[in-house]
Amino acid sequence: MTRRELLYTAAAALPARALLAKASQPKTAVNFEIPEHACDCHTHIFGDPKQFPFWEGRSYTPEMALPSEMAALHRALHMERVVIVQPSIYGTDNSSTLYGMRARGTAARGVAVIDDKTTAADLEAMQRAGMRGIRINLTNNGQNDVGLARRKFTDAVGQIRDMKWHIQMYTNMEVVAGISQLVQSSPVPVVFDHFGGAEAAKGMQQEGFAELLALVHLGKAWVKISGAYRASAKAPNYADVTPLAKALIAANPERIVWGSDWPHPGPAVGKPTDPAPLQKIDDGQVLNLLPVWVPDAEVRKKILVDNPARLYGF
Repeated sequence: MTRRELLYTAAAALPARALLAKASQPKTAVNFEIPEHACDCHTHIFGDPKQFPFWEGRSYTPEMALPSEMAALHRALHMERVVIVQPSIYGTDNSSTLYGMRARGTAARGVAVIDDKTTAADLEAMQRAGMRGIRINLTNNGQNDVGLARRKFTDAVGQIRDMKWHIQMYTNMEVVAGISQLVQSSPVPVVFDHFGGAEAAKGMQQEGFAELLALVHLGKAWVKISGAYRASAKAPNYADVTPLAKALIAANPERIVWGSDWPHPGPAVGKPTDPAPLQKIDDGQVLNLLPVWVPDAEVRKKILVDNPARLYGF
């Protein structure tokens, strides 16, 4: 067996609910060569709520999505490495994310959520476990306010500037524009989720996109070309995302990484405590958009292998 197959076999051996799986799995086969050590840079684990209780202040309640299901996803996508991002539903309790990271061993890295109660000892423990950044999620909590973003960003820099970590932000274009000067002078790397919050329907001239391109061009920000369904309503091919993706990659291909955003949490249905079904996204079909956005195989290798290795320390 290859090393990749051994990793997947170990992950798949974990307790699972295979017959009750709810998270989507690819229906479309990958139609281009995936380089060795490719990394899916944006996923989540939603553990059994009996073991990993949800945060009372969450905005939605997802179905479970377990490490064994993620292992199946990555077998289909030919992805060896993974970055598991702390979702908003757990607040600052990173236990479920750490559980998912342990399942993949050295092939996993993580992005945590912290607050002002998080100690230096907590950060050091997470560093040993494979965490390499912290996430500021303004979108899921309805906090896309420029003033708040500046305060949260400044506080986060103070907490991690000695850790060699990065700050990952999930926000919108208005906030990107409003904090661009802070990002440009930041002593720590900055990563923007999901096309930086750009909306495909608004086109290339939308507020904040020029500032995002400038930050990427200068090497001052990274962008995840992830969650195309968040930027576009034109499923399943998301053709209107193509100009955004190509512009970001052309600005600086060494500051772009790819992520699936599996298991595709859906918006709240009714109250935040009501179960919200996971969205059924064909991740094979979405991954096949990458050679459309990036025809050059060497540039694709940068995005799938080299850039993640530098950013996350693989």
